[in-house]
Amino acid sequence: SGKTRVLTHRIAHLISQEGVSPWNIMAVTFTNKAAREMRQRVDDIVGFGAENIWVSTFHSTCVRILRRFIDSIGYNRNFTIYDTDDQRSLMKDIIKQLNYDSRMFNERKILSLISSQKDSLVTPQMYEKEVSGDYFCEKIAKAYSVYQERLMKNNALDFDDLIMKTVELFRQDGQALEYYRNRFHYIMVDEYQDTNTAQFELLHLLAEHTNEYGEIEKNICVVGDDDQSIYRFRGANIYNILNFEKIYKNATVIKLEQNYRSTKNILNAANEVICNNTNRKEKKLWSKNNEGAPLTLVRYGSDMEEAAGIVKTILQGVDSGENYRDYAILYRTNAQSRILEECLIHSDIPYKIVGGINFYSRKEIKDIIAYLKTIDNGLDDIAVKRIINVPKRGIGLTTIDRISSFASMHEISFFEACQNAEHVDGIGRALPKIQSFVSLIEHYRAILASEPDITIVKMVNTIIEDTEYTSLLENEGTDEARARIENIEEFINKAALFDEAYNSEASPDSQSPLSAFLENIALVADIDSVEDENNLVLLMTL
Repeated sequence: SGKTRVLTHRIAHLISQEGVSPWNIMAVTFTNKAAREMRQRVDDIVGFGAENIWVSTFHSTCVRILRRFIDSIGYNRNFTIYDTDDQRSLMKDIIKQLNYDSRMFNERKILSLISSQKDSLVTPQMYEKEVSGDYFCEKIAKAYSVYQERLMKNNALDFDDLIMKTVELFRQDGQALEYYRNRFHYIMVDEYQDTNTAQFELLHLLAEHTNEYGEIEKNICVVGDDDQSIYRFRGANIYNILNFEKIYKNATVIKLEQNYRSTKNILNAANEVICNNTNRKEKKLWSKNNEGAPLTLVRYGSDMEEAAGIVKTILQGVDSGENYRDYAILYRTNAQSRILEECLIHSDIPYKIVGGINFYSRKEIKDIIAYLKTIDNGLDDIAVKRIINVPKRGIGLTTIDRISSFASMHEISFFEACQNAEHVDGIGRALPKIQSFVSLIEHYRAILASEPDITIVKMVNTIIEDTEYTSLLENEGTDEARARIENIEEFINKAALFDEAYNSEASPDSQSPLSAFLENIALVADIDSVEDENNLVLLMTL
């Protein structure tokens, strides 16, 4: 119904008709893909000066703010961003440290609960008070508390921290908040129905701007549709949009009820379903489009019959002039994709699964990233532990445990404990191997210090050569090893594209190329890998 178009044209109007400086405008959305599309539209409409408008995701916006001011809440500016695997590794470590029964306390469930608390801006101390007297939840509260302590010790943030710590920064550092309030006089938000409590508070803090007459203005413009709110399981708070006019008393509400994309049949069916919602803003979408094909509901006798029926439908459509990319298959769980995949392969239909193993979650890619993280931020224990024996150096788990204990006892990072390995009891024959690993990392840091503008490609290639990572895979000679080498080559291609972009456009906050690269890949989501131009059937869970 043209919601994003409203934002991009409002930006153009503010600049061309109202004389607003692009520097004073901020536009926020949820995915990198949406941010790229908005950025492109803004650039096309606004032209000169568009580069000064902040157009980015919530997470990218917060990273940029934290890179500048996070030291005022006790972190270093070169913090690491943990992905899901890093979080799980850390939580497994904590479960072990706290002597919890791993059958009762699963790291995924604990992390999911912690995530929902952070979405609601609930700190470990607040959660501990909330669940006092509940044995199970008290244990989770302890794990949450230790988890946050360990993240801080590792100079790392998880995804939820990016928003929560920015709110914490603004609440504690009035100067930082004032800086961004003075910077952003006009704030625009896309897909507002998907915001959680932390994102709401972030926007609410930023939106108060004092104008030249000393009057407080709350200039925030959001677009969204409460009927499209599907992310409650990720912490989205529907009341952010339902109560918008109560919070911002002078808000003007404009309904966009004409739909330009859907056929009448689809729209009518959607209206019939959605009108049963009890909490919603009243609206009735309509369209000038044609009636379109009727919706079909087919019941199959088995999963094999279903997969064959879906494939037959796609083939018939392609024969009549449609493209593979016109089709998406949605299912409830990832396990249901297997039979569909078999039928698609059998019929030579190209497809892509969204939300399978993320490229950056593959072992070989995680290993190289862990080397880069260790070079960039030696406080990141998870990264150091991952690569201390990759490729195999003869440093076993017992040795790693002894170094970890030494680090805890002396309140230093795992890498600092490695640097002092000669003082760790029981290390024995592993000592020269640990010292060799430490020398390798220090060698890379020396390269980085002497060549601050070194390309990421050169850095990655140096690591691969020194560790003989691909040589060892080549010696394996298996199909899996070959696939892993191809993934590494693809990673080098990604690094080359980054180097090119970084050199043509200065980093916003004078980050080193390595820090900027690690931040760039940490903020990539699965859905951002979907390219419209690829002629593939998309498969994904609902």
